[in-house]
Amino acid sequence: MSTIAQILKDAKAGMEKALDNTKREFSGIRTGKASPNMLDTIRVEAYGAQVPLNQVASVSAPEPRILLVTPFDKGQAKAIEKAIRESELGLDPAHQNGVIRVPLPSMTEQRRKDLAKVLHKQAEDGKIAIRHARTDARDKIKKVDGVSEDDKKQAEKELQKVHDDEIAKLEAALKAKEAEIMEV
Repeated sequence: MSTIAQILKDAKAGMEKALDNTKREFSGIRTGKASPNMLDTIRVEAYGAQVPLNQVASVSAPEPRILLVTPFDKGQAKAIEKAIRESELGLDPAHQNGVIRVPLPSMTEQRRKDLAKVLHKQAEDGKIAIRHARTDARDKIKKVDGVSEDDKKQAEKELQKVHDDEIAKLEAALKAKEAEIMEV
């Protein structure tokens, strides 16, 4: 069995990873202008597997309202176009001369609200991942041998504090991104 300090360290690392993943997903939700990392969460059916878009194509933003996706393998263009169209981002890509142009629609009030819903779903997924890290660590703490019950209770309190801090950071990131989306 590992020590309580190691369990707490691993739990904190797991919670921070969940927070980082959620923030990365947030960056994929667009605000008013094009950003190449908007498409980071899109997965493409390529070579018999689901792979991240950035492994089969390069993405650039030559203009504020257009993304340019250049497939490394021209044969993947249709699959990439389909993946972008079917994503939650509500984009309508157009394939032309081996390059996929993705114009960004203007942000309507309804579109902003839809994106806020997607944000909240991603935030909830992040919270669930943080809670899982806490639960796993709590179970491991209970199984540690040769440690007093008082030490185990203290470790659980520390674990809860780390959990609360990470959830607060996630909430702050959610509020900031939501404000950015709702800004006209």
